[in-house]
Order: sequence, then C-alpha cells, then structure tokens
Amino acid sequence: MGNLCACLSARPAKRRTRPVKPLSNPPAAVASNRWSRVRSSGKDKFDDSALIREQAIAAAILFRQQQQQHNGSIPPFDRSTSLRYPNSSSKRQSLPRSSSSRARSLTDHLIQPHQLVNQDVKIADLETNHFVLVHGGGFGAWCWYKTIALLEEGGFEATAIDLTGSGIDSFDTNGITTLSQYVKPLTDFLEKLDQGQKVILVGHDFGGACISHAMELFAHKISKAVFISAVMLTSGQSTLDLLKQAAASNEIIQQAQIFLYGHGNDHPPTAIELDKSLLRDLLFNQSPAKDVALASVSMRPIPFSPLLEEVSISDTKHGSVRRFYIETLEDHAIPITLQEMMISSCPPERVFRLKGADHSPFFSKPQSLYKLLVEISKIPPAS
Repeated sequence: MGNLCACLSARPAKRRTRPVKPLSNPPAAVASNRWSRVRSSGKDKFDDSALIREQAIAAAILFRQQQQQHNGSIPPFDRSTSLRYPNSSSKRQSLPRSSSSRARSLTDHLIQPHQLVNQDVKIADLETNHFVLVHGGGFGAWCWYKTIALLEEGGFEATAIDLTGSGIDSFDTNGITTLSQYVKPLTDFLEKLDQGQKVILVGHDFGGACISHAMELFAHKISKAVFISAVMLTSGQSTLDLLKQAAASNEIIQQAQIFLYGHGNDHPPTAIELDKSLLRDLLFNQSPAKDVALASVSMRPIPFSPLLEEVSISDTKHGSVRRFYIETLEDHAIPITLQEMMISSCPPERVFRLKGADHSPFFSKPQSLYKLLVEISKIPPAS
C-alpha cells in the first residue's frame, strides 16, 4: 500500500518527469541476470532443478496467457507480464505445499486445528468455491501465484484479475482518470457471471477500495468479501482520506515516492511508483528474496486519480455482502494501527490475524493465508 500512501508525504515529493511511452521489453541480459542469481544460505536453500522447473512452468503459463489475449498469435515475450501457475492435475485432500520452490519458512506456521471451526464442511456444500483475487496498487495478478496454486490444489476455483494498467494489461497508467475505469476488468468479469453464480471477492491493499466499488454494483453476485491488509472505506471516503495519517510518519514511504507527470510538470501528477531499491523494506520485509525479485520486474505505477475519488456505497447493496478482514501484523506499508482504525470505523463480520506477515502475505505467509481463505469460505451465515 506504500505506493498509495506516497502522495501524502509531508515533505516535498521528488518530481521526476517521465514521458508517456508504451511499455517495452527490458534488455534480455538484464532479465537473464536477475533470474539467474540463486542466493544460498543456511536458512534459505532450494534445489537448482526445482528452480529451473518453476521458471519453465512460469514461462509456459505466460506464453499461454499471451496467446489467449492475441487470439492464438504469438506476441513478443515481455518480462513484466503476469505470473501464475496452472491447474494441478491432482486434487489432494490434505493441505497442499506452497508453489514456492523454497522450503516453507519456519515462521509460516500452519494454523492449528483448534483455530478452525468449520473443518467438517465439504467444498461441495459451499455456496461457492470460486475465489476472485484482486491485487493492490502497483501489483498485478502475478502476485497471487502461490495462492492460486494452493487453492486449486485444495479443490477450489481461483481467478486473479489484472486491473487496468496492471500486470499484463497494456493500458497506459497515466491515462486512467477514474476508479471505475481502473476497476473495469473486475466489473466486466462479474457482469459476465452466469445467473445465480456467486464468488468470494478477495482484495489486497488498494484492491480493498476496488472490491468495495464492485460490491456496490454486483452485491447479488458476491457471497463474501475478504480484505487483506486492505483499504476498507465508508461512503464518502477516498483512499487518500484513510492513508494520510500513516504517511506523514513513514520515512520509508517518503524516501520511496516517485511522482510521474505524464502530462508535464505544469499539470497534476498522473501516477506514482516506488523506488525499486526500497521495495523489500516497505512491502516485503518478511518475504523470500525471489518473490522480491519477481515484484521488482513486475510492479507497475498506480494511477493517481482513483486514489482521490470518494466512493459511494450503500447499506442495501455494499452493506449486504458479508465482510471479513485479515490483519498483517508485520506490515510496514499499512501498519496494524491503521488496519484496526478501519476495522473500528466499519466493523466486518470477523477479523483474523496473520502473525509474522508483512504487507504481502501471499509471499510471506502463503500457507497460513490459504488456510484462512478456506476457513472464511466455510463460515455459515449467522443464525
């Protein structure tokens, strides 16, 4: 969320003018060097063959995504495109391993059985087993690759959305002027759902504002909404309203912020991005190094205008959707104090906590996040 807070810094922001230009492929040598480095230590080792296999799978799914987007033609390969893993052919009943080739971190403790109260509920008996995953500002569908693999291996359906100008969506971020334009890929997906079909919406970071927008439009198609260290707005609030309290005291955000002026320095900023060298400290302080590397070549600027837009939500539509919040206790971008303030202002049905999770629990605590999502999917309506 740090890239959203950046515009709120009390001190003058760096003014870096960058002309609007189409995305281009980075030099092959740079991309190759980035991914060929294998960091080894006594705490974090992984097998070369597993890494090569993982990269091959990632390349294959990227190629398939690109082909589908171009109606079967073969487009040029872009290192910045989204990354996810394909369906597993085997559906295991036990908890699947993380798709990461690194052994599960000792800090990523699995949730204990006594913490889960709906273990006997069968997937076939659920109102829906379909999760729709919405990324945060600057991220893309690629950030959910571990979550997708775990959910699909567990028998669930998972769809990750690239919002406008994010992931493999080629729209120029500087041209996004409204929240509805930014969220359009999500609302288009929900609009096309069959009559009576429902999904569980999951929003991370600024994705919380995005799913709130969708909940107001398609409440009848949404079974539950899960906010993961996410912006949770009340009617009349903007993302900027919520985050200005945290930004003034966050030195990392102040150092990382880079405003982009796509229409020239004499016009307001059109987008904002983060200094890539500060990503680990701000967003990934508990995440594996290879996931930080993935983010450093995949993150995109976030459009500025949607951050300023006040949402309009109602009790009859947005308020009719069951909401759940997952707190991340080691979060440097949206600190726990801000998360609890949002929860207090707009109480969800239940709140869950992920100990040891940074702002990106899909990287730092993938197994625990998976178990919480499954638990939420099985919570019956209050009697």
